[in-house]
Amino acid sequence: MVNYKDLGLVNTREMFKKAVAGGYAIPAFNFNTMEQMQAIVMAAVETKSPVIMQVSKGARKYANPTILRYMAQGAVEYAKELGCEKPEIVLHLDHGDSFETCKDCIDCGFSSVMIDGSHLPYEENIALTKKVVEYAHQFDVTVEAELGVLAGVEDEVSAAESHYTKPEEVIDFATRTGCDSLAISIGTSHGAYKFTPAQCTRNEKGILVPPPLAFDVLHEIEAKLPGFPIVLHGSSSVPQDEVATINEFGGKLPDAIGIPEEQLREASKSAVCKINIDSDSRLAMTAAIRKHLAENPSHFDPRQYLTPARDNMKKMYIHKIVDVLGSNGHLG
Repeated sequence: MVNYKDLGLVNTREMFKKAVAGGYAIPAFNFNTMEQMQAIVMAAVETKSPVIMQVSKGARKYANPTILRYMAQGAVEYAKELGCEKPEIVLHLDHGDSFETCKDCIDCGFSSVMIDGSHLPYEENIALTKKVVEYAHQFDVTVEAELGVLAGVEDEVSAAESHYTKPEEVIDFATRTGCDSLAISIGTSHGAYKFTPAQCTRNEKGILVPPPLAFDVLHEIEAKLPGFPIVLHGSSSVPQDEVATINEFGGKLPDAIGIPEEQLREASKSAVCKINIDSDSRLAMTAAIRKHLAENPSHFDPRQYLTPARDNMKKMYIHKIVDVLGSNGHLG
């Protein structure tokens, strides 16, 4: 059993309480590689922001659970090296699909876990979530649950259709499970293709404009659970400049589209205190790598193309923290 506090990590409880009261959201960035981790830490320290470093089941399989745990510990020490005396870094399991997966992460030093029972019947979702909560709370690990289904594909998470969270269920669900935060469905979705062209309109330049988020559902949930931490998954904006760079240098991402940042800014001023961003990091990394290799065909040292990739991700993370979520300056 590894206690996350011995790794220098924190859970989300106080972090979320401050975010809800302060009208901002904590960035939850997924990571799989050292370069992503470095960029996240550099951005968080430079902007004085708390941060959640998320690990999916796919990331654990790709990078190895033990290595990821030491990377998270290394992230804390790296933040201190960069001049942050008391970094606030959470190691969070994104979309845990079973009690066993959540337990393994808790035992390996995670400070927060998500149990995603949203695909299950309502009562089964409650039973599974409650079981995870009861185990996690023994070790002061916080638990995120999900009610409602997000469409899209990202790692092992896949759903053809979204189902908005039903506001009438949230009080019963939160009370009976004891979860610490609740991921809801109001129109966000996973991956770089969050909407089909048929779901969108096009502006005067022919660029796709996605449908708006269901803020009426969010506000109804807020009214029923005042002050309760709400989470938005699938909230990458799919920056069109990164998509254009990828396509320019040999990629093929037609009609990739995400959530408009102005809508995420609005959401972050509400009870939404955690916003998940994964695809934007992948796009920033891939765009920089494709561009560098196309312009420097003789390069083969990974450091030559991973350095601009890391720099581009750091730039993107800082933009999200400062211009979208508003979590800058809220460390401590």
